Amino acid sequence: MANKGPVKVGIIGSQFEADIHAFSLRAVPEAAELVAVASPTPGHAAGLAKKYDIPRVFTDHKKMLAEKDIEMVTITAPNHLHARMTIDIANAGKHVVCEKPLCMTLEEADVMIDTCGKKGVLLLYAEELFFTPKYVKAKEMADQGAFGRVYMVKQSEKHFGPHAAWFWDVEKSGGGVFMDMGCHGIAFCHWFLGRPKIKNVYCQMGTYVHADKTKGEDNSICVIEFENDALGLVEDSWARRGGMEDRIEVYGEGGVTYADLHMGNALPTYSEYGYGYAVEKAPSTKGWTYPVYEELWNYGFPQEMRHFARCVRGKEEPQATGEDGRLVQEVLYAGYQSAGTGRKVELPFRPQGVKIPIELWLKTKHKA
Repeated sequence: MANKGPVKVGIIGSQFEADIHAFSLRAVPEAAELVAVASPTPGHAAGLAKKYDIPRVFTDHKKMLAEKDIEMVTITAPNHLHARMTIDIANAGKHVVCEKPLCMTLEEADVMIDTCGKKGVLLLYAEELFFTPKYVKAKEMADQGAFGRVYMVKQSEKHFGPHAAWFWDVEKSGGGVFMDMGCHGIAFCHWFLGRPKIKNVYCQMGTYVHADKTKGEDNSICVIEFENDALGLVEDSWARRGGMEDRIEVYGEGGVTYADLHMGNALPTYSEYGYGYAVEKAPSTKGWTYPVYEELWNYGFPQEMRHFARCVRGKEEPQATGEDGRLVQEVLYAGYQSAGTGRKVELPFRPQGVKIPIELWLKTKHKA
């Protein structure tokens, strides 16, 4: 494989998240070159390839992995496929970028980390909040002492439901909104506070609006207590009308800061007719909407992909690894257990025989 120049990248997947990866890789041509896409659904990979001028198209990701020049592969497939695909990519000798959540179980996480280690490839965990410009600025200020001792960090993400039907199926997703978006807040709070050890987790969740679609929870609140006496508060919802909310709050004994990811970069817009631009998670563009300019840059996706490519070249140390994803997985376990029992769950926490994280809630919620 080449060891200089842009890193040659392939994408597994062809829908919402794959589109984000493709756009983001194209935005950093000095670091990465998108050369292939693979998706088993007829026409999907070809459609993405046409949109982004990707030269090679596959309906079988294993055939894509046989391409010798590809150095890094990003996984944008449903959660239950992450582990198997990571192992396939590692065995092909290519670096892995795995979308959140890392996988379905802690057993899978351990195998993924172990396999990538043995094969000498990077396992990079795609958590874009580590690269979101507003959030990075908030952390810089906190690290410089602007807020004194930070005692609580809050991250919330809320809208009216996921972008693909498979998220509603807990056998494919592993859970509901906590699995889908709580993983962001868990990783963010841990990272923002300097990666302290986690003492315990306390969660409440329920299925309030979408019980006709899923067994999964559509609203969740999670409190994480860290060993440095700081708290992380993670709020997520698939039950919020009115489009997307994504924001953080940072509280210290000497100050506070708030960052609303959308409102500071949005164009308050009213339209009787609607418009072509797809506002993320808004069911319609009629009425009041808040389209965001340079949306993916404001999220940090291109910066994330540049960082991962530079890690492959040895120019940067990974900020988000398989170990980070594994920790998030453990907190997800603890959160579902806590929501079911109504009690705090201490870490480390590793129950045996878990097939999907949400079963820890479903099995216990009526017994609490």
